[in-house]
Amino acid sequence: MRRRPALALVGGLLGALVLGGCLDEGNSSDVRILETTPDATPLPATPTPSATTSATTSPTTSPTAPSQAPGATLTPADREPRLLGTVATGLSVPWGLDFLPDGDAVVTERDSGRVLLLRGERHRVVVAGTIEERVAQGEAGLLGVAVSPDFDDDRLLYLYVSTAEDNRVVRARLEGARLGATEPVLTGIPNGFIHDGGRLLFGPDGHLYVSTGDAGEPSRAPDPDSLGGKILRITTDGEPAPGNPRPDSPVFSSGHRNVQGLAFVGDQLWASEFGDSTADELNRIDGGQDHGWPAVEGVGDQQRYVDPQVTWGTGEASPSGLALAGGHLWLGALQGERLWRVEVGADGRRAGEATAYLIGEHGRMRSVAQAPDGSLWVTTSNRDGRGDPGPGDDKILRIRP
Repeated sequence: MRRRPALALVGGLLGALVLGGCLDEGNSSDVRILETTPDATPLPATPTPSATTSATTSPTTSPTAPSQAPGATLTPADREPRLLGTVATGLSVPWGLDFLPDGDAVVTERDSGRVLLLRGERHRVVVAGTIEERVAQGEAGLLGVAVSPDFDDDRLLYLYVSTAEDNRVVRARLEGARLGATEPVLTGIPNGFIHDGGRLLFGPDGHLYVSTGDAGEPSRAPDPDSLGGKILRITTDGEPAPGNPRPDSPVFSSGHRNVQGLAFVGDQLWASEFGDSTADELNRIDGGQDHGWPAVEGVGDQQRYVDPQVTWGTGEASPSGLALAGGHLWLGALQGERLWRVEVGADGRRAGEATAYLIGEHGRMRSVAQAPDGSLWVTTSNRDGRGDPGPGDDKILRIRP
């Protein structure tokens, strides 16, 4: 049974709240608007009890003993994550999450198209701008965000946006707390009511990795000439990155149904992927590989396709955000309403035991990101049309991994 702590909303800080708010995830027609401006009173973190719930371990396809990932401090495998508190409340389908060099967070809202800044130690919520070209329907809208690796010099944010014509990557300058006009970086990604992908992540090589979905047409996933059902690798200007499998194409890997989570363990890319009716997946991603959709869901044991390293039943996961923290991968589950911890091998190329935490405590969990202080920030997605919104939803939770 899902439990919801009683959270006090500070009306004087929020102003008036307007209460109103995929086929696979949910469609939001109920929109909750948080009244904030760049001059708003700070929104304090709302304390919550430090509690966690663990669960049984899911079967994995490639078990391996826990060991330290490159460049990461290993958290003891028997230490449960701890809920430290709530960073922000009253959000509306927060989707993308990244951090500026000064520690402030950038958050996107799928349906409203707003780009929010969470500023300072008190995480004051500021509306930096609204992406007007976004078209929110089903799983589409304003999705991922990635801060430029050269942000101190170029002040650029990269955003994944569903428009009336396509899904696309755009960028915009952030000057102070104001977001400037968007500039297209990569266009022509198929869009639809479902399976829009949307995660953005800069890799250690300085290139931008972009997850896309098949937009409801599975035949796009293996098609080398379609940008749907892929992980793309591009330069900051949207060109195919040097070293791609095909020099003239942004496609890095194919055969994906709907990837919404990307993370690096050292130099190794990992991705979380929605299954259809049998198996959700955690995949190790190497350039030029076909991950099997729609011919295979889950483990297919076919030489031409790459099998996932971890699978879940679709009721346990519907995996979205993915992040590395404490030497483990952490995965947010939507339908499964839990946070998964996955052990990774010392070489970053093997995944093993998966353990679930916070089961049903906070509803649907979408984005997961490691904050500069080493904590995990996890966004809820209970106002997306498939959840059960409670007091304060949607929230950003802060967790000690």
